[in-house]
Amino acid sequence: MTWAAVVAGCAVVVEYGLKLIAIGTVPENRRPASSSAWLLLILFLPVIGFPLYWLIGSPYVRGRRHRIQDEVNRGLVEGREHLPGAPADAVADPGLASVLQMNQRLTGLPFTSGTHEAIYPDTAAFFAALAAAIDEAREFVHVEFYIVSWDEATAPVFEALARASARGVETRLLMDHLGSRKYPGRKQLGGRLTAAGIEWHLMMPIKPLERRWRRPDLRNHRKLVVIDGERAFLGSHNLIAPSYGSAKNIASGRAWSDVSLQVSGEIVASASIVFATDWYTETGEMFVSDRYLRVPAPSAVGGPGHAMQLVPSGPGYPTEPNLRLFTSLINHATSRVAITSPYFVPDDSLLAAITTAAYRGVEVELFVGEQADQFLVGHAQRSYYAALLEAGVTIHLYPPPTVLHAKYLTVDDRIAVIGSSNMDFRSFALTYEVMLLAFGGDLVDRLQRNDADYRSVSRVLTREEWQQRPWRQRYVDNVCRLTAALM
Repeated sequence: MTWAAVVAGCAVVVEYGLKLIAIGTVPENRRPASSSAWLLLILFLPVIGFPLYWLIGSPYVRGRRHRIQDEVNRGLVEGREHLPGAPADAVADPGLASVLQMNQRLTGLPFTSGTHEAIYPDTAAFFAALAAAIDEAREFVHVEFYIVSWDEATAPVFEALARASARGVETRLLMDHLGSRKYPGRKQLGGRLTAAGIEWHLMMPIKPLERRWRRPDLRNHRKLVVIDGERAFLGSHNLIAPSYGSAKNIASGRAWSDVSLQVSGEIVASASIVFATDWYTETGEMFVSDRYLRVPAPSAVGGPGHAMQLVPSGPGYPTEPNLRLFTSLINHATSRVAITSPYFVPDDSLLAAITTAAYRGVEVELFVGEQADQFLVGHAQRSYYAALLEAGVTIHLYPPPTVLHAKYLTVDDRIAVIGSSNMDFRSFALTYEVMLLAFGGDLVDRLQRNDADYRSVSRVLTREEWQQRPWRQRYVDNVCRLTAALM
């Protein structure tokens, strides 16, 4: 027997040994669709599957970041007496009350009060409101976005931050490393921020030469601004022009359409905790004084006043609070559910909740873009349309070239949820997100008016149209559905 034959034989033994190990280890603590996708990749393409699984396949997140989040969660639970309590005039039915209790148990953040100051479906109006609020700041401004770019559209925000810094206001900014790196002006951005007096740091940096390495699939996708501990902004906007810095997008009229929200009152304390946790994770600096974590006066429920709860999620939360929030609310729906999500790739539990609600007679609407900006996710999303249409879900396709990027849902004309989280595998487990649940006031009505605007320009996808699509499209959709489960 030659050495080549010996080596080849050993390689076969090792390969099949690793495959046997994978069969018994990959499914651990992983949803079935993800397990099946990883096992297929490993069994049929081991040269690609094994390295990829070792790099990004583990369902566990360990190390310093997980430890910090765990410490913060335990501290919130133990220090609950210092956090605001439930509004005295908020009335939650037993189903909603159980969801609020679950959220607090999973994240440590309380059910409290807050005021909906304004909603921003227009990006220019959102940036103008941010700049105006920053110009009124007296003590500190905390800014956190997945994508940050100093361009013509965002210049008013950065100029306001520079003015705030010049008058002695503490200005801090967090931006995701990979999320922000590919846009125009990135190389000059750090220097411009420093020159403006803004203290800034990268979230989830990948700098191996500086011994700073993170899994590239784990990102911080939050969008959050806190000013003086008195008002906060959150939603789906990134801090970048709607064209995302692309001349091609400008020429074609392609722009991202988002919805964000400004709130005040007790809920801002929760937003401060989320930012403080992320800042500490990246810098080692902890905000512990009441100056940064103050609790504003409570808001009366009704009109702009709401009962509110902030729900952070991400790799530090292995229980996936955002997925459980979405699934629980839809399971408790009795009359109506409206979902807006740019990347809709639900897991089995969420898909079952949505289709079951429709079968129960709940009116379910889904607003998605007709043309996705990401190939894999866009085709994976399309693979779910047949099951949704079969159940009676109305799918509204928002027309291109606009990219529908808003992320919110309303339930039974009384509950609203809005923030940064998509309804896909990545947002459930791999990216840090934050969502706001609100009820008792007029936010649902305002979001439903936004739905009416979407509905007026969108077209409804019919079962007949979808059944007649070419087999090639079906094949690509199903392949992409499989790849979307790789996590």
